[in-house]
This record gives sequence, C-alpha cells and structure tokens, in this order.
Amino acid sequence: MDIVRITTPADIAAAAQKAAEVLKNGGIILYPTDTVYGLGGDATLDSVVEKIYKIKGRGRGYSFLSLVADIQTSQNYAELNEPATKLAEKFLPGPLALILKKKEGFDTGVGKDIGTVGIRIPDNSFCQELARVFGGAVVTTSANKNGIPPESTVEKILEQLGEQAKQIDLCIDAGEAVGTLPSTIVDSTSGVIKILREGAISAQKIQEIFGR
Repeated sequence: MDIVRITTPADIAAAAQKAAEVLKNGGIILYPTDTVYGLGGDATLDSVVEKIYKIKGRGRGYSFLSLVADIQTSQNYAELNEPATKLAEKFLPGPLALILKKKEGFDTGVGKDIGTVGIRIPDNSFCQELARVFGGAVVTTSANKNGIPPESTVEKILEQLGEQAKQIDLCIDAGEAVGTLPSTIVDSTSGVIKILREGAISAQKIQEIFGR
C-alpha cells in the first residue's frame, strides 16, 4: 500500500494524478472528501464494487454513491430532473448526494442490478481534481466497517478496517478529516424530494429550496 500525503495545496495535482492512475488500473483508494474519508475506485467496474463491499463488510443490498466532476458528467450515468437541478444549483459542490434515475445502458459497477445512481460533487479540491483527471465516476463511500462510525485520520481508519485494509492500493493522507457528519442524501427519482439521510446539510435547508 502506497501513502501520498497532502500538506499544501501544491501537493493536490500530483496526488490526484497518482490516484487516477490507480483507478484506471482497477485499484482501490482511501481519500479525503469534504466530509469524512472515503473509499474509492472506478464506479463502472464490478470487481471494484465487490472489493469495496468486502473492505466495509457490507452486503450487495447496499448501493454506493459516485463522485463526478460536475453535473454535466453526472448525466453520463444518471437522469437529472427539475428538483435535482434546483438542489444541485444551490448545494453543489458540497456535502449533498442526489439519488437519480439511472441512465439506460449503465449496467455495471454501481449501476448493476439497480435502477438508481447516487451522485456526489464534493467541495474538496482533491476530489475535484481527481474527478477531472480521471474523467469518469468514482465510487465514494465512507471509509469504515459496516455499523461502526468513521474515524477521522488515515491511521485510525486503517486500524479499524484491519486485514481488509490490505486491499487498498493507495492512501491519500490530507490529515484529520474536516467534517464529522456524512453527506445528506436526497432521493428525487419520483420528482418529489425525499431525504434518506440527514447529514451535513440540514433537512430544513433542503426544504427551504422548495418553499416548505
């Protein structure tokens, strides 16, 4: 396992380039986001998704979110409707995940055996550069064992993951995580918003967008 440390903004480009190379080779990364640290890989690969399930100790019934560079890129994988557009314009980049209808033909990786896709555009310089360099969707899920709260440092995360941490190919260490709450997840697939998980963005702020 390689570890790349980000200590200044000047380190971000090289770290993102190295991480993108790992992703293109089907590898797994541990990386910082605008909330907690995440586990990532090429979101279109079945092998990557299966590996992340094993690392987290989670079953196939749970779907992972995908990190993309921008809303335009998200439309390669998902269908954007009016409520989702309003939320994206207000909160993205930021700690919001949008659950959208899957685009027809996206049937591998996070799109396998499911009709929806979860999209994230974090307000984090490393994530944005990684998504730009990689050019596709990256799995983004909290780096923790199923049922155990995420840790805030790479050292503690690896300790929590135990033997499964050996499946991680690259760690991007940016110091202690900046957020303690995960992203807020909103389902807009029906055209009516439904908050599935209240996180860093409150339900009240979400509802205010629609005059509620």
